[in-house]
Amino acid sequence: MLNQTSVTEFLLLGVTDIQVLQPVLFVVFLAIYFLSLAGNGAILMVVISDPRLHSPMYFFLGNLSCLDICYSTVTLPKMLENFLSTHKVISFLGCISQLHFFHFLGSTESMLLAMMGFDRFVAICKPLHYTLTMSHQVCIQMAVTVWITGFFHALLHSVMTSRLNFCGSNHIHHFFCDVKPLLELACGNTELNEWLLNTVTGTIAMGSFFLTFLSYFYIIIYLFFKTHSCSMFHKALSTCASQDQIIAIMYSVVTPVLNPLIYTLRNKEVKGALRRVM
Repeated sequence: MLNQTSVTEFLLLGVTDIQVLQPVLFVVFLAIYFLSLAGNGAILMVVISDPRLHSPMYFFLGNLSCLDICYSTVTLPKMLENFLSTHKVISFLGCISQLHFFHFLGSTESMLLAMMGFDRFVAICKPLHYTLTMSHQVCIQMAVTVWITGFFHALLHSVMTSRLNFCGSNHIHHFFCDVKPLLELACGNTELNEWLLNTVTGTIAMGSFFLTFLSYFYIIIYLFFKTHSCSMFHKALSTCASQDQIIAIMYSVVTPVLNPLIYTLRNKEVKGALRRVM
């Protein structure tokens, strides 16, 4: 897995090079990080501690909160450190590790959201089969599958990237280590890496998006044409998901903060469990 390279560390150029903005951005992203930890940590705590929330939907929600805590921790601490530092370097091993966990947790989350969409589809459209289809054993198998798939997907990228030669500039035009910025710095042929990024990662991302969209599309169609009930339609939708650098910031920083709000804002069970814990 070790590469043949003269580069031992990389320089992360970050979000902006305007010095006067660095302290402001530090405060903003620190607040976002704490909100993410607090919101997702609270959800994870009540899902584990309250027996009334030991159901498939909350099992997946607990997994999502765990993922979001880890996901934001992959990029934000280093980003915060760099806002206050003039020495914005990351070691080669640290860079590959960050790349690995970013893709591991990101791809796992996208697949988990698809599983959550399927869970809501079965619960709303096939209620008589829900207990059998979404048994505890099945839920564990689904969760283990997406975690393992995400890990090996990331391992593929981290191994292939670590084997590249880096013999030129070590300046990464990003706020964390990702495959694309590293490919731009690599010496030699990167066609295989680019193909893997576009094909494997693209398949996971688009496949997960399609399955998630399909699940909620069928839920909406089912409720609209089968029940003709606005109250049931509204209640069901309240349990479902509303689903370069700016995109990366939105996905890796803002999403972990918003997920607790999206999934629990109208959820009486979670709010009740939070009150009991507090």
